[in-house]
Amino acid sequence: MMTVSKVGRLKRARGKVPLWLTWYCRLVGVFCVVSALWATVVNWEDNLSFNAYSLVWVVIGLPSLPLGALLLMLSTALRRRKRPAFWVFLIAFFIVGPIGSALIDLAFSGSQAFLLGPIPAMFWVACGIQVVPMAIVYWSRPEFVAKGDPANPKLALGVLAGLFALSVVLGTTLVAATDSSHSSLADHITYMLRQTATAADIYDFNTPVVVPHWVDLLCNILGALLLLGTVYALFLPRRGRALHAAAEDERLRALLDKHGARDSLGYFALRADKAVMFSPTCKAAITYRALGGVSLASGDPIGDPEAWPGAIDAWLDQAREHGWVPAVLGASEEGATVLVRHGLEAIELGDEAVVEVPEFTLEGRPMRGVRQAYNRVQRAGYKTQIRRHREISDDEMRRLVDDAERWRDGSVERGFSMALNRLGDPADGDCVMIECYNGDGQIKGLLSFVPWGPDGLSLDLMRRSRDSDNGLVEFMVIELIKASPSLGVTRISLNFAMFRAVFERTNRIGAGPFLKLTRRVLSLFSHWWQIESLYRANLKFRPIWEPRFMLYPAARDLPRIAIACGRAEGFITAPRLRRRRELGPRR
Repeated sequence: MMTVSKVGRLKRARGKVPLWLTWYCRLVGVFCVVSALWATVVNWEDNLSFNAYSLVWVVIGLPSLPLGALLLMLSTALRRRKRPAFWVFLIAFFIVGPIGSALIDLAFSGSQAFLLGPIPAMFWVACGIQVVPMAIVYWSRPEFVAKGDPANPKLALGVLAGLFALSVVLGTTLVAATDSSHSSLADHITYMLRQTATAADIYDFNTPVVVPHWVDLLCNILGALLLLGTVYALFLPRRGRALHAAAEDERLRALLDKHGARDSLGYFALRADKAVMFSPTCKAAITYRALGGVSLASGDPIGDPEAWPGAIDAWLDQAREHGWVPAVLGASEEGATVLVRHGLEAIELGDEAVVEVPEFTLEGRPMRGVRQAYNRVQRAGYKTQIRRHREISDDEMRRLVDDAERWRDGSVERGFSMALNRLGDPADGDCVMIECYNGDGQIKGLLSFVPWGPDGLSLDLMRRSRDSDNGLVEFMVIELIKASPSLGVTRISLNFAMFRAVFERTNRIGAGPFLKLTRRVLSLFSHWWQIESLYRANLKFRPIWEPRFMLYPAARDLPRIAIACGRAEGFITAPRLRRRRELGPRR
């Protein structure tokens, strides 16, 4: 009878098997690729007998680009504990090992001499070396909990059929054009299939084809691309829901009514492209979007902080089940503290600019620039109109939406963590619109703010005409601050300043060379992403800086998370034949 301690040790040992498999696939995959490309290593097996060779390739693999590519891709999927990768590894390990190789050789050669004659002892040793690891891997199958997408097998079969047909046509044409023995078409196809499967002469097909070495390499590359495309389609991350249901939207709004004042980004949880995960008590929720194998949440959890751990655990469990990398973009210091307790790492992204309305003033030398810009625009005859969205008629809202579309910088609507990505939705009646008109009554700019609890506003949309006067945005913000008492607003969240601490610290005495170099690099990227200009624009209002963090599980996941964040925020876009209109009233 096993004791509790023994059971615990066995479970811990079983939990390490995916990590061992990951490194095994990485090391053997590199050897397969290098040995397939390096002719000196490719021929090392010629000095070994078949039995000795069958013993070796179970441990270190065989010279083959397709097999190496498969193992390297498997290593990533196994690290994420994907169940389809587990079965693919078992099948591949069986086929490549001595048992599978003997069966394949028997099927191709049609000879039964191997079964009738004496079986060498080395073969049985090789079979044991193959069976024992397969048994250990099979024993660890409960650790591979990440499910694949049900549509992936059908997609993988389609990719396999298409790429296989393309490889046969291209490979056979290439072999026939360079063959110096003038063999038959059947020999050309057989030779191409062998070289597509492996670069080493493992199976004796007895083909008389004679082609240059570079043809063998190209056929092997075709096989690697065929296998990579098929396995990539099979291992595509599970697709998440793009929308949350209407009932979930109502529950989110109920949570925001009670706890919306905690986070200025809380209202952006109502974006239509975010799914929602509630805590078991339904007193808290996390909204996220699944992108490229990343479950990307934004802001703090919504609801009662005491129920946050339940929502976080449910979200992390779902990410493990689907093989997603969990990440949070734009969490506050309070939210980051709770998320770190659940095993995530935190890195500061920048700071959010918050203006406290009762303490704001235009007086004094520090506000001289903003004051001059405000007076200059006011003297030019500009006027503003400030009202809630529910006070705007349908026709006026449609015109405002068209103006916002026309003034947008670029063809893609940007924003995920700090943008609602819709304007004029009837459900957003509490949002505040600031419209700015010149002396001729023409609209030249608009700002839209979402509610931040009962007494706050958070910037959602900022657009202005290209031919408007400088300082127009400052003018609209000051006008909003002046009208805040009538709106019941005491705090306003403006733009987010990424890497603000870098720009601020380099202006202090004693800033080191590394900090200055970082500042120069960020200034270079500011030409495209307005990193420094947003910091300068926010600094004019002398705001309170609230830090924002990104949460991630491990440093190795940061590149994948960065790509997902770029896609979500609209900085990285995939080409489309048709693009859906994303900004506009749903009326």
